[in-house]
This record gives sequence, structure tokens and C-alpha cells, in this order.
Amino acid sequence: MGKDVIVACDFKSAEDTFAFLDKFTGRKPFVKIGMELFYAEGPEIVREIKRRGHKIFLDLKLHDIPNTVKKAMSVLRNLDVDITNLHAAGTRPMMEAAIEGLTREDGSRPLLIAVTQLTSTDQETMERDLLIEKPIDEVVMHYAKSAKEAGLDGVVCSPLEAEKVHNVCGREFLTVTPGVRFADGDVGDQKRVMTPAAAKAIGSDYIVVGRPITAAGDPVAAYERCVSEFVD
Repeated sequence: MGKDVIVACDFKSAEDTFAFLDKFTGRKPFVKIGMELFYAEGPEIVREIKRRGHKIFLDLKLHDIPNTVKKAMSVLRNLDVDITNLHAAGTRPMMEAAIEGLTREDGSRPLLIAVTQLTSTDQETMERDLLIEKPIDEVVMHYAKSAKEAGLDGVVCSPLEAEKVHNVCGREFLTVTPGVRFADGDVGDQKRVMTPAAAKAIGSDYIVVGRPITAAGDPVAAYERCVSEFVD
């Protein structure tokens, strides 16, 4: 896979989701299905979006004991998604178990990436709420290295950290970066943000964009703008 824009379909229902996706009569965007939509509609929403020709990032952020995550991944592997994820904080044994569960009998599997620190987390929050006093960049790089050693394909990280992740883990190790906003847009609840063009320059492989596209007056135009800034 090359660089791409992933649209966060953070809708509460299938009806809202398809009302949005039906606007795209040309290029079909790579979409992210998160917890809200998946828990509301179940696996069938994934199957239907796939039938419509979209690539899918299933963003459920698994984090549990290794055996539980392995079993969950053995179910998710049958949904034919392109990318799924877990929390790197679940430890290396959990990530290794996830790979085992996600791998199909023929050896194929979706890409698996690890969440390092959420883009809504900053240094102050990490220290106050998680009692992690190391610099956030150091924490993210440690999680990224653990994910690579466990056999994962990449990480979810802030675009501010994408270049550093590649320096530590190699160019082929994917960086999937939320926290992307247009220069003239609202940052919302994100604290570590970057524009699509800046994310491209710093080496993000995929950017995840939600409200700047889904809440735009013309979502298709906003999507095409994002693609032109990041991919083209």
C-alpha cells in the first residue's frame, strides 16, 4: 500500500454512514470504522462497506490478556479488513498473540498496527493520569520498537512523531497518523496536530481524517483537498 487518506467514519448508525459514503460517486475513500459504529451495527457494517469497494481500517484498539486478544483477532481476521489495531501498552506477549490469532490458515492477514499514545494525550496528561514521567517522544519510540519486535507492521502515532518512528524502526514500518487538520480548520479535541501537507513532508504513510471531511459542507471536496495535499 502507498500513501493514502483514511476517512474516519465515526457515525452512530449504518444509515448515517451510508448517507455519507453515497456522496462519493468517484474515488472510494479508505475508511476507518471505530468503536461507535462497530458496536452499534456489528460485523455486518464491515462486510457491507467492503462489498461497496472500500478499503477498511478497523479501529477497535484491542487491549487484554494475550489469550483473549488472540481469540478476538482470530474472529476479526475473517472480516477481510485491510488494517486493524491494538494498544502497544498491552505488552509484547499480547502483540505476538494478536499476530498469531490474526494470521489465517493460508498465511495471509490484515496489517496490524499498535496505538502508542493517543493524539489527545500530551505530556501533562500522561504524567498526571498514567504516572508515566518519561518524555512522550521517548515513550512513543519505546512502544514503536516493541511493536516492531513483536512482528507488527506499524503504529498509530501523532504526525509529529512519524519521522522519528521511521528513524528508529525503518522506512518500511508504517506510521498511521490521526490528529490531522487543515491549516484553516478547528483542532477540536486533538492536542498534537499537523496539516496534511506537513504530515506528508514529515513522512506519515497514512493520515486519518474525521471531522474536517465528515463535517464539511462538501465532504467530497474536503476529501479531494486532503488527497491533493497528502498523496498527489
